[in-house]
Amino acid sequence: MSPTAEQTTPGPFRRGWHYLTLPVWNRDQHRLRAPLRAVLPLVCTFVGLAAVQTAVRAQFVHPWREIVEAVGLAAVLVVGVVLSARLLDRRPVAGYGLSFDRQWWRSLAVGGAIATAVNAGAFAVAVAAGWATVVGFAGGAGALPFPAAMVVVFAYVAVAASWEEFVFRGTMLKNLAEGLDGYVPNWGIVAAAVLVSSVIFAALHGGKVDHVGQYGYYLLAGGIFASVYVLSGDLALPIGFHVFYNVTMSAVFGLGTSQQPPELVVLDLVGPARWVGEEGLVHVVFAAVGGLLLLAYIRQRDGHLGLADGVTQWTRR
Repeated sequence: MSPTAEQTTPGPFRRGWHYLTLPVWNRDQHRLRAPLRAVLPLVCTFVGLAAVQTAVRAQFVHPWREIVEAVGLAAVLVVGVVLSARLLDRRPVAGYGLSFDRQWWRSLAVGGAIATAVNAGAFAVAVAAGWATVVGFAGGAGALPFPAAMVVVFAYVAVAASWEEFVFRGTMLKNLAEGLDGYVPNWGIVAAAVLVSSVIFAALHGGKVDHVGQYGYYLLAGGIFASVYVLSGDLALPIGFHVFYNVTMSAVFGLGTSQQPPELVVLDLVGPARWVGEEGLVHVVFAAVGGLLLLAYIRQRDGHLGLADGVTQWTRR
């Protein structure tokens, strides 16, 4: 029997609910709209990370504080990835660029090697120019043996950098690109998503800058990570570069100023702030060189440079 008009016409309540939820709910895909999917993982995991830090720092002292905090932050990141994939994006975890296969780990290692080489170059320039002087080795470990302190700081930095890559590139950039798909050409979609995610990434590093010009360094970094992501299609290269860039800059070569980790090489930075320090021009130039090397690796690995197919497309879980 064919349905009657009364059965096929939505009732007033159903129509009202449809129009009420239309701005936030994608009925075709049965998930939230792209702007919410882009922002909620950042907000929710940030609150979780802040809660863990507050609780741990109130209950523990050095050195257990850093160890417990790193474990807690890692747990928040893992839970955030899984829940975002299942509840918000309704996609497999691999859809973010987290395949964890052999090629993924190889790309992670390449990103780490490039980051280490970049910071070695920045270190050599700073020392050669007289802007930095080596004053010691294996310092700042506190109550822990130096190797243990290095492991702890590596774990802490690795979680923090991986979290940033997941929320800014894996969820924010990708969901913005998916939301724009079909409205503008692919290059416009990706360019807009890269720009928005990079600007927000730079803005949220405002606590580390002394004047507005220093935002350019973080805008450049966000642009490099985002460009590598959309060209490679995975998070291996951005995570590898980001983690080892932060670790080697501060904990290995002693070039960092915003954190006080153990340092393999202890430096006295005496050069002008315009040139040395985390946002100095030396780091800006070498970060750009690192970005070019990452692009060269993608070109060598894939045989071409082009937008990865999955960046603007949704893969249903």
